[in-house]
Amino acid sequence: DDEIERERVSQRLPGGCCALAAVYLMGKFYVANAGDSRAIIIRNGEIIPMSREFTPETERQRLQFLAFLRPELLGKEFTHLEFPRRIQPKELGKKILYRDQNMNGWAYKKIEEDDLKFPLIYGEGKKARVMATIGVTRGLGDHDLKVFSSNIHIKPFLSCFPEVRVYDLTQYEHCPDDVLVLGTDGLWDVTNDKEVAGVVMEVLMSYEPNDPCRYTMVAQELVVRSRGVLKERGWRLANDKLGSGDDISVFVIPLGGPGNYT
Repeated sequence: DDEIERERVSQRLPGGCCALAAVYLMGKFYVANAGDSRAIIIRNGEIIPMSREFTPETERQRLQFLAFLRPELLGKEFTHLEFPRRIQPKELGKKILYRDQNMNGWAYKKIEEDDLKFPLIYGEGKKARVMATIGVTRGLGDHDLKVFSSNIHIKPFLSCFPEVRVYDLTQYEHCPDDVLVLGTDGLWDVTNDKEVAGVVMEVLMSYEPNDPCRYTMVAQELVVRSRGVLKERGWRLANDKLGSGDDISVFVIPLGGPGNYT
């Protein structure tokens, strides 16, 4: 993240990205995720999550706590409190449900002038945004990113620190069909864990266990199925739903088998 900031100044290179990394060291896999990519292990047909997505919804309390400690980061346009819906001026003085950085559930409060400001986190699911700007809350770069038509920077809320999960390969005996799958959100937006595991098993069964290209073919098949087929109404999946419109990058890494740790 610091290097991206230096290049922003010296080479005038703006922008940023999410990051998902897997490091193998002394019999263990360390999987680090900063963003909305995802990693899963498929072992004997079982799905083992190795990361979680960082979005305005999953990190609501961290974002609200930062805004509570440093309200100047919100300018005069946003409130760190969350409400079930956008508050209208005519509701001043009325009681409505809300929650702050310390709350999992909801409570009632009397609406004040500050509550009419735009919420720090707005929208639900894939449409949730931090200050109506960005839908991911961890990543690298984006030091120049600001709220539209303002001087409010998003970066203080965009953390570059990843969550790291550890998987000990020495605790299990792995077969050639056990894999670690790394994928960007372009894959997971249209394909869930169970569907990915199904494609993995389907493709691996069509190749010999000692054929090294079988894992590359799994990755290729996951990309192709998530993109879909170009039709008159755009890219479509097999079920005729929209294919992924985002970039799709997939790695499939074997955990066992000939020449590997077992």
